[in-house]
Amino acid sequence: MAPSLNPVDAMIVHVMGTGYSDLPTAAVDAAKIFILDTFSCALAGSTGPSSAEALSAAKLWGTGDGARVWARPDRLPPSSAAVVNAYQIHCLEFDCVHEGGVLHPMSTLMAATMAEVDRQAGEGKKISGKELIQAIAMGIDVSCSIAMTSNAPMRFFRPALTGGFGATTTVSLLRKFDGSKLHSALGLYYGQAGGNMQAHIEGSQLLGLQVGFGARNAIVACDLADSGIEGPKDFLTGMYGYLVLMEGDYTLEPVWSQWGKVFRLCEVGHKPFPSGRLTHYAVDALQRMMKEHTFTATDVAGVRCDVPPLPLRLVGRPDVANPQPNYAKLCLGYICATTLFNGTITQHDFLPEALKRADVHDLASRVDVVDDGNPDLNAFGPQSITVTLTDGAQHAMTITHAIGDPINPLPRDRQLEKFWACWESAKSTMPREQGQALIDLIDQLETLDDTSVLLDHVCP
Repeated sequence: MAPSLNPVDAMIVHVMGTGYSDLPTAAVDAAKIFILDTFSCALAGSTGPSSAEALSAAKLWGTGDGARVWARPDRLPPSSAAVVNAYQIHCLEFDCVHEGGVLHPMSTLMAATMAEVDRQAGEGKKISGKELIQAIAMGIDVSCSIAMTSNAPMRFFRPALTGGFGATTTVSLLRKFDGSKLHSALGLYYGQAGGNMQAHIEGSQLLGLQVGFGARNAIVACDLADSGIEGPKDFLTGMYGYLVLMEGDYTLEPVWSQWGKVFRLCEVGHKPFPSGRLTHYAVDALQRMMKEHTFTATDVAGVRCDVPPLPLRLVGRPDVANPQPNYAKLCLGYICATTLFNGTITQHDFLPEALKRADVHDLASRVDVVDDGNPDLNAFGPQSITVTLTDGAQHAMTITHAIGDPINPLPRDRQLEKFWACWESAKSTMPREQGQALIDLIDQLETLDDTSVLLDHVCP
């Protein structure tokens, strides 16, 4: 028999043939770590810019109470709850990242997946911890592997678009689709897929909403497949498939030969700072140099950041007076200057009074971002940061793996520090004991027979 020419088939075989027992311990551990991290980002995001407005709009999209909005007392239809929860996860630029694929793989996926968990719980069905972990692992494999095949600079917003392929996979597995129905659901998702980089360039709140649209469209795709509607099958490499139409330049190998050999969850990293991941290299370098050489912002004449084309394009934007929060989070000049003044980056650095600081903007104007000639158009690093002091002294550092990368992981105490900071900033005040119970449940997730209890602990 001639081999299939459709690469989707190999992906489907991997997803349908991989059970919980096939997952390495590292993938199971990563699932638990980033489920907790994603919940924490959503809790903090419930007070993020335009989160209330997003919820208000979602309430206009139909009635129903099948899924909860995290950190709030509201219930919405699952597809609408997925939009709001995904927006809350991503709106602060705090959610985990897969650098090889240039996407936030858990944001779209978790919003859709937990809406499905909530919906099924309302029907008296239970999704176990092992089922949830296995489904998430497969969803991450799908989204990250598709994204990693691209050689092109990002034009469409991968966290929303390829993240939706992962979310569709996870929801399909929780609904116990067979391979044929999963294939249809993925094709039906692609028919709705979208989200471009214009919102990123402008720092618009639409960026986080695009992640929400991906989550909603994944649920809609599964609803359509569940109703017997068949989707297109060659949605990756067909004439108008995703990789052809939206990426343009792609190479399937070696990624397509790594199904079942490499689990992409093990490649996901933390974001310890609520700014674009591409800025974390500079924050990491500046923190280390300030500690080693004991200089402060007032000692700095200028900063030079030698970076690959991707960070130059996405965060090398000029500093502007009184920027929008999302613009500042993605402006390397603002991030460097703020780090030099405050020693770190927190959500408080994007409040109105902080965004107007004249001294920060003066220093930000003296940050130069330069193309280092890296031929990889999707590389995050290495990045080399050079600080010139007013006395003429220079200090330089090259960061290959910024703090939070799986090779330079965020320690457990800092993971929990991030969680509690997010917990305390949630829209609804919830007792600390409830947060500790959530941590404990996720630590033993594989033993749970009903994962909807997790949602009881992220809602008032």
